[in-house]
Amino acid sequence: MMRTRPLKVALLGCGVVGSEVARIMTTHADDLTARIGAPVELAGVAVRRPDRVREGIDQSLVTTDATALVKRGDIDVVVEVIGGIEPARGLITTAFEHGASVVSANKALLAQDGAALHAVAEQHGKDLYYEAAVAGAIPLIRPLRESLAGDKINRVMGIVNGTTNFILDAMDSTGAGYQEALDEATALGYAEADPTADVEGFDAAAKAAILAGIAFHTRVRLDDVYREGMTEVTAADFASAKEMGCTIKLLAICERAEDGASVTARVHPAMIPLSHPLASVRGAYNAVFVESDAAGQLMFYGPGAGGSPTASAVLGDLVAVCRNRLNGATGPGESAYAALPVSPMGDVVTRYHISLDVADKPGVLAQVATVFAEHGVSIDTVRQSGKDGEASLVVVTHRASDAALTGTVEALRKLDTVRGVASIMRVEGE
Repeated sequence: MMRTRPLKVALLGCGVVGSEVARIMTTHADDLTARIGAPVELAGVAVRRPDRVREGIDQSLVTTDATALVKRGDIDVVVEVIGGIEPARGLITTAFEHGASVVSANKALLAQDGAALHAVAEQHGKDLYYEAAVAGAIPLIRPLRESLAGDKINRVMGIVNGTTNFILDAMDSTGAGYQEALDEATALGYAEADPTADVEGFDAAAKAAILAGIAFHTRVRLDDVYREGMTEVTAADFASAKEMGCTIKLLAICERAEDGASVTARVHPAMIPLSHPLASVRGAYNAVFVESDAAGQLMFYGPGAGGSPTASAVLGDLVAVCRNRLNGATGPGESAYAALPVSPMGDVVTRYHISLDVADKPGVLAQVATVFAEHGVSIDTVRQSGKDGEASLVVVTHRASDAALTGTVEALRKLDTVRGVASIMRVEGE
C-alpha cells in the first residue's frame, strides 16, 4: 500500500552534484514514489551563497543554517554533498542524533572517520550509505558489501580517478609530456585549477581506504594507504612500457596477503599489460577489477565523476535508505569483524621496472646484477643501450618486496658506474 505522507529530504550542498540530485528528485518524482512506496519531498537545501540563482529549486527551501536544517525533527534523510571534513562531520553526526539517516558522497571524511560515523549511525539505528563516494555512477560499494558478502575478496585494483586517467591516456596516445597533458585536461574541464588532490593521489587514496575496509571487513584509514603521485611519469616511461607491451595507469590496489593474515592498500602509477582489462580504460573513465574466491574476476566500468553520474549513485542510495525507513529497518553497516592488520608498503611484493643511467664500459652489467642478487631480488630481463661512454640499463625484476627493492636501489646509487636512477615503476596485473 502506498504511503501518502512524503519522506522529507534535506540536501546539504547545491553545487554540481547537489543541483543534479535536486533536479532528478523533481523530474523523476513519480518514478521515485513508485519505487520507494512513498513520495519524497525536498524539504530544505543548505548552501553557503543563498543569493545565487538555482534553477528548479524553490528559493524558500534555501538556507545558510545547515545545523538547524538537520536538527529538524521531520527530516527523514540528509543528503550530504558538501565534501571536506568539517562542517560535514558535525552535520552528519547531528543528523543521526536527530533521527535522520544519511546519504553521503564524502570520500575524504569516510576514509578518515568512517568507523566513528558508522558507530553513531548504529547507536541511533540509522543508515549511512555512500555509493557515490568512490566511483561516481559505477555500482561498486553495494556489490562489495552485499552481492559479494558470501565470498572472499582477495584483491581490488582499479582506476578510480578520471582526471589522472585522462592525463595518462593522453600521454600514452599522443606522446605528450605530463605538463602538456595536464594543460589539455584543465582546458577541457577534467582537471581543477589546483589538481593536487588528483595527480598526487590523495583522491584515489581516500577511495582505496573505503574499498579496502569493505572488501576485507577491516578498518582501513586514509593514513594506512601508501600514496605516490604521477607527476614524475614521463614520455620515456611510456616508451619503455610500450616496449614491454604495457601502458601506465594510476592504480588503487587493495589486496589480501597470500597467507590471508594481513592486507595492504596503496595508490601509485604502475605498468600494466595491454592484455589486462584496465589497460583499455580510456579518457576520464573509471574501472575497478575485483578478484574473489568464488566469483573469480569481475570488472566494474563507467563514468567515475561529474554531476549526473554522481547524482545517479546518490539517488540510488536515497531510494534504498527511504525503503529501509518505510520498513523500520536499516541496511548493512560497518563490517570490521576480521580486524586484519594493514601491512606497510615495505611488505608489498610485486614486479619492478628500473631504468639506470650507467657508464658504457665492460663489467657494469655484472656489477648491477651482483647488487640485485645480494638483496634477494631476482632479475627477469635486462636491456642495455648506449654510446660515447654513457648507457641506459633497463632491468625488469621478478616479484620482490618493496623493502628489498628499496635496499637494492640504495646500493646501486653507491656504485661508481651508476650515474643515476632514471625511473622506478611497479608492474601490476600479471
